[in-house]
Amino acid sequence: MRMGSRRDFLKAAAAAGAISAWEGWQPRAAEAADAPPVDFAQNVLQPPDDPAQWPAFRAALAKWRAETKARLHYNDALYRREDFAWSASNYCCCFLMMCDETFYDRRAGRYEVESFLERGRREFGGYDSVVLWHAYPRIGLDERNQFDFYRDMPGGLDGVRDAVRRFHARGVKIYIDYNPWDTGTRREGKSDLDALAEMVGALEADGIFLDTMSRGAAEFRAKLDAVRPGVILEGEGVVPLELLHDHHASWAQWFQYRETPGVLRHKWFERRHIQHQIARWNLDHSDELHAAWLNGSGMMVWENVFGSMAPWCNRDRSLLRAMLPIQRRFTSLFGGEGWTPLAPAERPGVYASLWETAGLRLWTLANRKTEAADGELLKVAGRPEQRYFDLVSGREVSAKTEGGDAVLSGAIGPRGIGCFLAAAENTLGEDFARFLEAQSRLNAQADFNTVNSKLEIRAIPARTPAPKANVPEGMVEIPAAKFEMHVEMRVRECGFYAAEPSASARKLHAIERFSRRVELKRYAIDETPATNAQFAAFLKAAGYRPKRPENFLKHWADGHPPAGKEDHPVVYVDLDDARAYSAWAGKRLPTEDEWQFAAQGTDGRTFPWGNRMEPDRCNGGEGKGTTPVKAFPRGRSPFGCYDLCGNVWHWTESERSDGRTRFCIVRGGSYFAAQGSGWYMDGGPRPANFAAKFLLMWPGLDRCATVGFRCAADLD
Repeated sequence: MRMGSRRDFLKAAAAAGAISAWEGWQPRAAEAADAPPVDFAQNVLQPPDDPAQWPAFRAALAKWRAETKARLHYNDALYRREDFAWSASNYCCCFLMMCDETFYDRRAGRYEVESFLERGRREFGGYDSVVLWHAYPRIGLDERNQFDFYRDMPGGLDGVRDAVRRFHARGVKIYIDYNPWDTGTRREGKSDLDALAEMVGALEADGIFLDTMSRGAAEFRAKLDAVRPGVILEGEGVVPLELLHDHHASWAQWFQYRETPGVLRHKWFERRHIQHQIARWNLDHSDELHAAWLNGSGMMVWENVFGSMAPWCNRDRSLLRAMLPIQRRFTSLFGGEGWTPLAPAERPGVYASLWETAGLRLWTLANRKTEAADGELLKVAGRPEQRYFDLVSGREVSAKTEGGDAVLSGAIGPRGIGCFLAAAENTLGEDFARFLEAQSRLNAQADFNTVNSKLEIRAIPARTPAPKANVPEGMVEIPAAKFEMHVEMRVRECGFYAAEPSASARKLHAIERFSRRVELKRYAIDETPATNAQFAAFLKAAGYRPKRPENFLKHWADGHPPAGKEDHPVVYVDLDDARAYSAWAGKRLPTEDEWQFAAQGTDGRTFPWGNRMEPDRCNGGEGKGTTPVKAFPRGRSPFGCYDLCGNVWHWTESERSDGRTRFCIVRGGSYFAAQGSGWYMDGGPRPANFAAKFLLMWPGLDRCATVGFRCAADLD
């Protein structure tokens, strides 16, 4: 079935400014009156399903665009600036967790920029930009603010800047992240805007991702221009249309799509504005890919979602690999005025957009059906001087002549994409043959498998010392037990114990409960957390020095504990520091189950002392810091353990990895609780059965002011 007449198509294309011979054409009053109602307040301007109404729909779009530009006195000066030109071809952005094991090699202590980008090229077609995501979901565990998280990355700001330069050397732009909700941690002593501008200058960043925001403050532009040219703003929300002139990109997050593809409002209004399609928990990205392809816009590649994996399937990777070289080569088309959405196509379920300029016509096609489309796909105005190419399969095609039209045939896989180019010989470019060959190779590698791979969580084995014949001094005995253990975790986007997405089908920030059957052998556990004095004795006796000393015992002075805090729990130690102390003492860290049983006792109580939070039972932050480990004798557990609630979190022997994210579980809560946002990590004293997932990266970041440990030991 042919969708719409060629005359209607030409009129609509002319109305959009696509065909110069029709530049003066305007829809007649009757045609404008016949236009279907369009809700121009929507992010996706949805056409009617009836193809007969599409010409009127296109005319309505053209009219709205012209009138809205006039009403807003729209000025595109920032899009015409040379230093911002990169943004119009920023089609593929990768959302990168800096703790991702494919990016940072903790053993080598190195950012693996080159191998990370090579993987991105091989699997997705390469990245035009990368968001260096840093703080959430770890932020809030202590007073470090979002800027401190960049400072505490491997190598500090110098190390991050070196990585940025390596990205730049390969043509990839870099965003840093701004979390406006971070108001409950350490303050900078200056405005967030000034701190961000300084960070942009220090890291030589190219953009700021505005987390949770739709727009940046008006003074952003001047502050950024004073520091570094060409820095763009990209919000997570949809930027108001009246601010589109100084926001070069935005997210198209969770947009809703019907089979008949809609038109992205912002991309229609400003053709050089890139909207990155994103639905972070989706395992089928074909809707987003089709929207980007038919609108000449961009995609966000985001698999490691704050520590939960949402892997792309092979089909979606193949589609993106096919799209990106075409988009990059023909950016002038996709960012130009010659766009006709809903161009006529010849098969049900196949939809097209036309992009053209002098000597070039390019059609992007999407098969919205789950069955392949094979055969005649387009019928276009024939031009004798033009040749025809299938840019997805990478080959020249022969057009069948039908009257004055050329009929283009091909095959598009289920939920796949297609692309035809009609071009005069002198418009192809000298390297066009190589471009076709590369597209042909990509097409040969295309895989339409839609099964999403799953990563396996591995437990990282720990050294286990020989059992003790007797309960060592300073430890308490815990009897063997078999019971059903109940664990609570807050629903956070970092997920739970498994690698698959966890927050998508659950109520964010709600409490999730797990149960497992537990069998524990007889063991011993320290009566208190390890103290500063005990750790000092370990350093003196063992001569321990960590391989990476950043933030190690940061609160000490000249190698000594703070005066008067010798009996406070030691902090600013990472998991390996705690393991080293435990090994020196002939002990180990407790497992999660051992820690919880020691805190709850045989009756499974909520807190070590009972089932209600009560005053004078724990350090809940009243003194704004740690307290001596035996300061709250009324808060002891049934087995006599101190400080199993509040004061400091405890490392447990629970390290896991899925090859992308390392994490462990911390228990007990602490004195510190960041206030003002639900996005912060849980703080304050926590119930005995509460577990928090702690994403691991490297010692300088993992050492915190609020995390300590205690030891355990097996008993004969």
